[in-house]
Amino acid sequence: MASKPSIPKGTRDFSPAEVAKRQYIIQIIKSNFEKFGFQPIETPSFENSETLMGKYGEEGDRLIFKILNSALRYDLTVPFARYVVQHQNEIEFPFKRYQIQPVWRADRPQKGRFREFFQCDADVVGSKSLWQEVELVQLYDSVFTALGLEGVTIKINNRKILSGIAEVIGASDKLIDFTVALDKLDKIGEDGVKKEMIEKGIDEEAITKVQPLFNFTGTISEKIEKLSVLLSASAEGMKGVEELRFICDNVINLGLS
Repeated sequence: MASKPSIPKGTRDFSPAEVAKRQYIIQIIKSNFEKFGFQPIETPSFENSETLMGKYGEEGDRLIFKILNSALRYDLTVPFARYVVQHQNEIEFPFKRYQIQPVWRADRPQKGRFREFFQCDADVVGSKSLWQEVELVQLYDSVFTALGLEGVTIKINNRKILSGIAEVIGASDKLIDFTVALDKLDKIGEDGVKKEMIEKGIDEEAITKVQPLFNFTGTISEKIEKLSVLLSASAEGMKGVEELRFICDNVINLGLS
């Protein structure tokens, strides 16, 4: 008996009704992006391997689908960086772009985790103004409001703060391993993060110093003050704290909480 046709693990078919719903949602997102002056771009489904490899850390590199000397797009960020470099003479800066395209991960399929899925990015390049960051929070709020989603939490990170934390705990040489592990806190919990840090060669003394981050509670202002204390010995970290304070203060002044 001939085997029934099937699709690869980690992929899905979408019915006409499902596609119609997705297109409706995407159109709402696009209209809000364009209202804020963002322009759409698209990049190829696959890039030269050297464009992608080495950009995501050891763990990320393992999840890249490789095809001869090319690789399927892992995310939208690295292809966008390549696009900017390649087209810099054609772009007017600051350049506000949005991109909604599928990406691929050679991950182990499980509930809620697929090998092919859509990502949606909005980025600004060519400006160091923190007002761009404030506007991005406004943009996200505008999108969620238009979609009728209430009570959404928007999380903000800052590379200077992450570098500062790694510095004060003595793990600057393990910055990528440290941040990748810390980013999994919501998924694998405190014990899981500690275990991964140890496996990556971060010593237990450093992990003890980062302990306050595992139970980081309070209002936005209180959290920023806690970061100020934690990072007081790091000039880079304190720059990040002040940037975060500026963004949060102005977002609150706009009536967002």
